[in-house]
Amino acid sequence: MTRFATWLGKNADAFIALVLAITVAVLGLGVNLPHEDEITNSAVLAVIGLLATSVLRDRGRRIPVEAEVRDTLRASSATLDELSGRLAHIEQFEGVLAGTKRALDETAVVRVIGGGQVAHVLEEARRDTDRWFFKGGTGTYIRAKTLPECVAAARRDRRTLLFRLEILDPTNVEVCEAYARHRRSVSDAPDATGEKWTLERTRKEAYATLLAACWHKQRFGMLDIDIGLAQTMTTLRYDLASTRLVVTRDDPRGEALVVDNDKFYYSWVSAELQMSLDQARRVPVEQARLAPLDDEPTVEEVRKLFEVIGIQLAPSYTDRDVIEIIRKALRAKDPYE
Repeated sequence: MTRFATWLGKNADAFIALVLAITVAVLGLGVNLPHEDEITNSAVLAVIGLLATSVLRDRGRRIPVEAEVRDTLRASSATLDELSGRLAHIEQFEGVLAGTKRALDETAVVRVIGGGQVAHVLEEARRDTDRWFFKGGTGTYIRAKTLPECVAAARRDRRTLLFRLEILDPTNVEVCEAYARHRRSVSDAPDATGEKWTLERTRKEAYATLLAACWHKQRFGMLDIDIGLAQTMTTLRYDLASTRLVVTRDDPRGEALVVDNDKFYYSWVSAELQMSLDQARRVPVEQARLAPLDDEPTVEEVRKLFEVIGIQLAPSYTDRDVIEIIRKALRAKDPYE
């Protein structure tokens, strides 16, 4: 009973309208009552009035709800704006983290290795490489290992091989003397080849590298080799293969830097080596075909070669000096052994 009373209190207008509608329906069925028309009209008006009251009440209830909804939407919009700002800060923070992670990754890839590992790392770099860029002193290791082994692998696989070398200009006495003096300042004892560094040794080593390059070019047509002669010396040696860059100093026992080819520093050094080579004195290696070399070149062949490529041998060089250059070119000692 209590529930019915509560329900009736909340829905009185609708209940009364329902009762009146039933009454009017009964009258419509033919029940005769006094003043029937007046009762019917009054009932209809009452029903209309109750409907109007119900509509007004519903609107009255809806207005606070709509206001509450607007307030809720306004608060939600402010919350969304705040959330959007926080998301922007989060994205910015994630960008900083990504940049920091990349910088750390790049730093971690510049590996430092001991002198005992350099020969092994260079050996790995020579495997299946289709290019080699070198910048350094006289190119002793290039003659002893890099050039002959890379040529042998390219010939075996029947593929092209790109070589770019920048070494000291053997005709520039000042730069060769500066290089020899620097090597002696590091160590005055003979190196792994059993020789001390002097002006004459420096020049002969550079001449030997030129001879070795022309000799290999004549025997392997798919060798694309370009040589530049530097007028200034460097204390670093750069060996850049297709897979990695190895930066060493003149001491084979010293530490070295290794950079993989997917890191930005690799591409930086590659561009730098090319620009440096472009500014060096170019050796026309293609002219070497005009001075054929035997498997064991003679003194006359070697003299003719340097004449056609425009590199003058020292006027004081005897045949014995030329024979020494030939030996260094084709049977160079490995400085890492």
